[in-house]
Amino acid sequence: MTSLDNAHHGLTRRIFSSPPARILALGFILLMMMGLNTDVMTSYAGDPGKSVQHIVALAIAGFAVYLAYAHFIERRVVSELALPGMARELGIGLLIGAGLYTACELILMGLGIYRISGLNPLRYMVPAIAMALSSSVFEELLFRGVLFRSIETWFGSWAALVLSSLVFGLTHLLNPQGTMEGALFIAVEAGILLAAAFMLTRRLWLSIGFHMAWNYTQSAIFSGIVSGTDAQQGLIRSTMNGPDWLTGGSFGVESSVLALVICTTTGIVMLVMAARRGKIVPPIWKRPT
Repeated sequence: MTSLDNAHHGLTRRIFSSPPARILALGFILLMMMGLNTDVMTSYAGDPGKSVQHIVALAIAGFAVYLAYAHFIERRVVSELALPGMARELGIGLLIGAGLYTACELILMGLGIYRISGLNPLRYMVPAIAMALSSSVFEELLFRGVLFRSIETWFGSWAALVLSSLVFGLTHLLNPQGTMEGALFIAVEAGILLAAAFMLTRRLWLSIGFHMAWNYTQSAIFSGIVSGTDAQQGLIRSTMNGPDWLTGGSFGVESSVLALVICTTTGIVMLVMAARRGKIVPPIWKRPT
């Protein structure tokens, strides 16, 4: 290979390693894979076991694509997906994510808004596995792994927090029962919470755990509406009657004041912890040369 060829390949890698190209190229690939996830869950709606198997395979492929882009194009170590400590962070995320949603429902129960009428067989908890796995893995890779990190590279952590949260929230307008109010609530409560989890650990496992457990607990256990999608029956048969500002209406509990307060408070606590530990990245023009 000539020196001219080396220079050409080096320039190509630098271009595709830049934040805008990373968002466009890697982001596009992950978006296409998210579309495949949706097709799989639709095609195997009557066979949740096969749906879960296919989503697991796609999730592995999603991680592989992300890692390959970082290795071959960006020529960097993918510290945000490092395996040491993964189990601990993922486990903490799962526990806290499930706990945050359960806290919302317990408050609604105490107010007499959420009422349990019975239980369904355990098999009703299986279909939500595919949904929770798909949304947590691909949305965290895309919105925190690609979008947040790319914006942060040039403009710093605070700009990345604001912009990635806003884009993340607005994408939920595409859901069948999506509303502007629900999208903005998601942008604030979930956008801050999930970005703060990444900023605190500088890894994706905690935010993946939060995301997965919240969605799974909401659908598989409490039979709730997930971010404006159509409600599915989970373990608990229930009724929900109350004002939209407490129940979230057709968008689900994410569009309620309860979720806004509980999740945003948790996110702010983690942001404070991240700041105290020196995990905030300044914009490029404020960094030491």
